[in-house]
Amino acid sequence: MNKTTFLSIIIFLLGFSITSTTFVVHSQSKTEIEESLDSYFYNLRHRLDVLEKKIDDVLWFERVGDVAHVDKVFLAGAPPRDHENAKTLGERNPVKFWSYVFIPKNIDPSKKYPLIVLPHGGVHGDFNTYYTHIVRELMAQQYIIVAPEYRGSTGYGRLTYERIDYGGLENADVDISRQFMFENYSIVDQNRVGIVGWSHGGMIALMNIFENPDHYTCAFAGVPVSDLVARMGYMRDDYEDYYSADYHIGETVNENIDEYRRRSPVYHAQKLNTPLLIHTNTIDEDVHVLEVENLINRLKSLNKSFEYEIFQDIPGGHSFDRMDHRQGREIRFGIYKFLEKHLNPPVKFRNLREMEKAAYKYH
Repeated sequence: MNKTTFLSIIIFLLGFSITSTTFVVHSQSKTEIEESLDSYFYNLRHRLDVLEKKIDDVLWFERVGDVAHVDKVFLAGAPPRDHENAKTLGERNPVKFWSYVFIPKNIDPSKKYPLIVLPHGGVHGDFNTYYTHIVRELMAQQYIIVAPEYRGSTGYGRLTYERIDYGGLENADVDISRQFMFENYSIVDQNRVGIVGWSHGGMIALMNIFENPDHYTCAFAGVPVSDLVARMGYMRDDYEDYYSADYHIGETVNENIDEYRRRSPVYHAQKLNTPLLIHTNTIDEDVHVLEVENLINRLKSLNKSFEYEIFQDIPGGHSFDRMDHRQGREIRFGIYKFLEKHLNPPVKFRNLREMEKAAYKYH
């Protein structure tokens, strides 16, 4: 079957489905028809996200399979926030989620290796091959990686998507993935654990070291979401809809400011006792530099020991140190040197050239 024929079939099936839906609701009002179609396309979007996730999972083997053993494990976190009032077992039971595991192919199974916990970013994001070069760079240093697809992640259907608990139980999901690695992989050194994340993942890194300081040796938080109260003030209205949805917080920041504070790292900064590096960029179009500076200034006022850098106008904005341009590579090299101080990986990059060869093979 050629590509044109395949696409024709897909278009026909979609058209047939839409037509069928219309027949069912032909006697309803216009508003009811619109609601029915909205529901149909909402569910369809989640089904297409599942397909996209499965395709990207295959790509992991092609992109890092030469240097890493790639696996995906199924874990259980805490029950949903409102499980006490649930009417079904499914709504009361622990939330199930997946985690990626990457293990360097060139390790000695009789030894122990440092672990990097790598939560993805995005309000409803996922861990995908966007992180390819970062994974390759970490594999070259002989870090083991666990990358949890915590509750609310995209690519696992509507139920997982609507179990989101931003700044809440998702943090526990991430820590559970850390614990799973100790319980199931004798090669993991529980005394050398770093947590690394960007954006929402940076926020999760912060919340985990604030709540579980004994679990992590060090942390890197890149362009971290730091203050949800301030964030709701400068983001567009439809962004706030993510949080006020009935399956999430269920209220706006004006209706329940204390709940938004509870989920914001800046209001937990007094708990910092873990070596920490923070990065931000003055032209970040997503997490504004002022939001991150608010966290930095709060930590300073508490006389906390930590490292940070405010980069000036680095191309890429929010993604600046995940980019493949020269500046992005140089900044990542600095991140690895911070991790190296605290985690002592078996292989250390002596220079940028070694890191580039690991990431890009023939650089």
